[in-house]
Amino acid sequence: MVTGLGSGSGSDPTSDSNGWGRARGLALKSLVLIGGVLLVKRLTKSTTRWDHAKIVTQSLTGEKFSKEQASRDPDNYFNIRMLTCPAAEMVDGSKVLYFEQAFWRTPQKPFRQRFYMVKPCPKELKCDVEVGSYAIRDAEEYKNFCDRSKDQRPLPEEVIGDIAEHLTTIHLKRCDRGKRCLYEGSNPPGGFPNSWNGATYCTSELAILKNNEIHTWDRGYDDGGNQVAFMVTHLI
Repeated sequence: MVTGLGSGSGSDPTSDSNGWGRARGLALKSLVLIGGVLLVKRLTKSTTRWDHAKIVTQSLTGEKFSKEQASRDPDNYFNIRMLTCPAAEMVDGSKVLYFEQAFWRTPQKPFRQRFYMVKPCPKELKCDVEVGSYAIRDAEEYKNFCDRSKDQRPLPEEVIGDIAEHLTTIHLKRCDRGKRCLYEGSNPPGGFPNSWNGATYCTSELAILKNNEIHTWDRGYDDGGNQVAFMVTHLI
């Protein structure tokens, strides 16, 4: 009889099955726990200083317009085209970007041209990335640099040789959780010399949003510290 098979000194099949089930459950829980720890370690892996610089470089690169801002307030804003692309790399790994701005109807006639140098902030500063702005030695030779084929552009070593006067540097810091931006920052206190609209010095602020939108705030001040110029630009 079936009941006799389970009597006496023989083992209980139900008990063996339950024991195996518990062992298998513990093994699965251990695997899940180990896998969870590995995943958390991957997700919380710290971003290096050069990772931050790479993200900022990628966010600044490309073609952006202030069309939406101009359509909302056409009396005060123009549709500006901003075009930025890689131009060279320094020995220390810093990326050199060529930057130009033009009115969208006349992109072949930029009214502002710069080199940007993007690299991690020095360890002694409380920031993640610094974006240095430099004049171009012969700006005319670089008009529409990004629109040209690579064989029609100045070579990287020529670009490095044409980096001229340092204009200003913006120190960017990663934005706190919950904010719309990825990075935000400004130039050091005191601004930089500039004669914009009668100003003697200017300040600049920059924010890089999560959708790669760029917001800038430029202010000009006279010798008395009075604000004489102001420009905010939203580029998408």
